[in-house]
Amino acid sequence: MSLPHTSEAEDAERRLGLIFAFTAYVLWGVLPVYYKWTSAVGADVVVAHRILWSVVFLGIFLTLRGRMGEVRDALFDRKRLPMLALSAAIISLNWLIFIWAVADNRILEVSFGYFANPLVSVAIGLIVLKEKLSRWQAVAIAIAALAVAIQAVALDAFPWVSVGLAFTFATYGYLRKMVVVGASPGLMVESILLAPLALGYLLYSGVWEGHYVFPLDNPGLLLLLAGTGIVTAFPLALFAAGARRLPLSMIGLLQYMAPTLQLILAVFIYGEDVDPMLFATFGLIWISLAIFTTDMFYRRERRPRGGAA
Repeated sequence: MSLPHTSEAEDAERRLGLIFAFTAYVLWGVLPVYYKWTSAVGADVVVAHRILWSVVFLGIFLTLRGRMGEVRDALFDRKRLPMLALSAAIISLNWLIFIWAVADNRILEVSFGYFANPLVSVAIGLIVLKEKLSRWQAVAIAIAALAVAIQAVALDAFPWVSVGLAFTFATYGYLRKMVVVGASPGLMVESILLAPLALGYLLYSGVWEGHYVFPLDNPGLLLLLAGTGIVTAFPLALFAAGARRLPLSMIGLLQYMAPTLQLILAVFIYGEDVDPMLFATFGLIWISLAIFTTDMFYRRERRPRGGAA
């Protein structure tokens, strides 16, 4: 008699997970709007504020959840701490590229980078972990590489924003998979490690260089800079809650929502110039993702299922 109740509970958990993950990706998708509002200060300054305010808001969130013990454990773990220090450096570089590109009206390139990110993750698995590619996965990777080459021609320059975002985020994902720590506690540790550098940079730039880093004359902008901690921590918490409740395949499909929304913002809201050849690169990326995703589902369905214990 308990089986129907168990099934209903699982369905409810999955629906809740879908709501959490969907909301997280929507928030990440519209994130460029937020960083357009902070473009009065440099991207380097915004990243420094984002690090410091992430410590504040993640600290509040994790304290309320009773998870600060996980942060302390990771900070004093000599095996995990070096990996988290490296992942902290990588994610800060990703933030810097993202925020600079948004302020410089390159949201299309941002979108392309995050569309390509899953395929870069596969390439990292192939090179670093010596994973095997199926024939169709190899085709998908080759098409993605062609898309990057065409984008370089369309932009008349190497698409370093797209490639930089794709590689930094894929590398960050790989590093975090190697460290046993929760998403939010891990980001808290990374932010703590970066905080002295961020604070020192703001003090140096503001006090010694005279740059506009502490907008006390503009309370609205100061509030937006403080809010970078919330827009960093809140979607991550939603994503972590969703990922625990959903199968990996569903998370894999949902992740394309964010770059799709970024593409819509770039074209229809901010009116970025679109070269027809640039759109061709998106077409190739979508084809490669379709091939890769179809092959993934096909191989999963054909995988032998274990018998009853």
